[in-house]
Amino acid sequence: MNPREFSLSIENKTLTASFTTLAERANGSVILRYGTTALLATAVMSENKKESADFLPLTVEYQERYYAIGKILGNRYQRREGKPSDAAILCGRVVDRTIRPLFAAHIRNEIQVVITTLAIDPADAARMPCLAVIAASLALSTSNIPWNGPVGTALVETDRLKLVACGKGGTLNMVECGTKGAATGTTGTTAAPSELSEKEVAAALASAQKEVDRIEAFQADIVREMGVEKRVVNALSIPPVLRSTFDSEIALKLVQRLFTRAAGDAQMEALRSEWLATAESVVANSVGTKFSNIRSLAGALFEEAVNEALHTEAIERGRRTDGRKLTDIRPLFAEAGGISPRLHGSGLFYRGQTHIFTALTLGGPHEGQITEGEHSPNDEGKQFIHHYNFPPFSTGETGKLGGTNRRMIGHGALVEKSFAAVLPAKTLFPYTIRLVSEAFSSNGSTSMASVCASTLALMDGGVPITRPVAGISCGAMTRVEKDAHGQTFLKYVLLTDIQGPEDHYGDMDFKVAGTIAGITAVQMDIKTEGMPVALLVEALERARVARLQILKTMEKAIAAPRTRLSPYAPRIEKMMIDQRHIGILIGPGGKTINGIKKQSGLQNIDVSDNGEVVLVGENGSTEKAKALILSVLR
Repeated sequence: MNPREFSLSIENKTLTASFTTLAERANGSVILRYGTTALLATAVMSENKKESADFLPLTVEYQERYYAIGKILGNRYQRREGKPSDAAILCGRVVDRTIRPLFAAHIRNEIQVVITTLAIDPADAARMPCLAVIAASLALSTSNIPWNGPVGTALVETDRLKLVACGKGGTLNMVECGTKGAATGTTGTTAAPSELSEKEVAAALASAQKEVDRIEAFQADIVREMGVEKRVVNALSIPPVLRSTFDSEIALKLVQRLFTRAAGDAQMEALRSEWLATAESVVANSVGTKFSNIRSLAGALFEEAVNEALHTEAIERGRRTDGRKLTDIRPLFAEAGGISPRLHGSGLFYRGQTHIFTALTLGGPHEGQITEGEHSPNDEGKQFIHHYNFPPFSTGETGKLGGTNRRMIGHGALVEKSFAAVLPAKTLFPYTIRLVSEAFSSNGSTSMASVCASTLALMDGGVPITRPVAGISCGAMTRVEKDAHGQTFLKYVLLTDIQGPEDHYGDMDFKVAGTIAGITAVQMDIKTEGMPVALLVEALERARVARLQILKTMEKAIAAPRTRLSPYAPRIEKMMIDQRHIGILIGPGGKTINGIKKQSGLQNIDVSDNGEVVLVGENGSTEKAKALILSVLR
């Protein structure tokens, strides 16, 4: 194999990048070791373009291997790895969100990056997204695939937060941040605030930037020695007649219809159709049938014009498509309950055309979700669960229903992270909590609206969260310009509460969730190569102001958690028995305890070794079971 190896020290462990012939047929590959953890990353690019694609056809796969942790998992009948765990999907999304902005937008060749776990030290679980990013970055950077890397990455952990950031060139292009102990369901307190201040997050971002720069420099040295010449993928050449026709026939109409003080989707689609028909006619008459991909060319020109108009109007004139000021939030509506009394709790939250319904279901401790995998095995059960659904009708489209995609899993995880700081401790509220957010209408930032609707549902259901949580997305329109001395600088404006066009064509989606006391979660995705930390710090403050405004609207709907649970929610009762009597209560083969469960109508009885008995049931079944238990033991 004759490996070439390069090493760097990170947190008292050695990171080693090993280049071998193991995956010889891939365009680029690397084995990355960190202590006893090892990953293989490969990058492959197709020879030919995918003609049907109208966007970059990039896929990122993070493959868990059970052998990597030395366990035979699965079930009795299936010992093979199945579908990726949520943790694996989230890790792959971090890689995707980091590397995607560094590809030229015109590439239509299929590109696939695969990260395969070979060996995992459980102590490195928190660092796996960073290791995956470094491995993918090296596989791409040393290959002939055109990609503007490498990228650095950093993990910042304190006793209060965990932050993963990636970037290059003194900027960041991906951020994930949350309070420590995110989404375990066992954190939360009624004492001092667990939320993070804007200063804490800003300091973590600045610290991350330093480490990102160091990791990038390490990789840059490797690329200088191991890199090969990149393939050239030319952008589509737009015929001059097509561009001149667009300028004379469509350009003025586009600006007028784009800035309609509404979403403008229907008008824009009508204009797009008009343009495509015009383009086909004009080009066919002037240059014959040579341009078989005329619709693709015309569509690219239309997208380019919309993107330029949105940027120019926002940066130069502070103008937005719906007439709002840069700091304005769309009209808000909040309601706690109201759908049906049978639900354990529910919330409705509207922000403009983004409408979210969230339902709460409470269950006993035994109903927590057992997780299996190399990142986050949880034998006790995950007791705070948020699921996010995005049906096609939410955007006025048709499509396949059922199942989940990676976006749904990512948004669900982000909402879970947003509540980690405010959840009641298990000893105070021993229920398993499941939230389901339905995006019934979507026009930008449904994830942050799901945070708001989830807060309403939790408080409507009587879950004693310490403080309400709200979320908002802050966008940006940027442009690189030169000053009088020829020095380049980033000119930008921030946009509070981005909607559809600003999300699709804008350069940043900076999501911030938190309470009146501070931040609980941050997530950033961008379409450019990177954003300076100073811009992100400014966005944190913009988000804080908006969050407080949203919290006031939510407070009008419900000011505090209700003092009683829904009559349809199960009740949990606890009692202590003498440890010597546990065997008597259970009975031979569980006969006694199962009989009590059946006779009382309980959902579940759980007996701990210390003599604690937890009863879960409805309609007075817990009181009946308690009496039966006392009778048996008497």
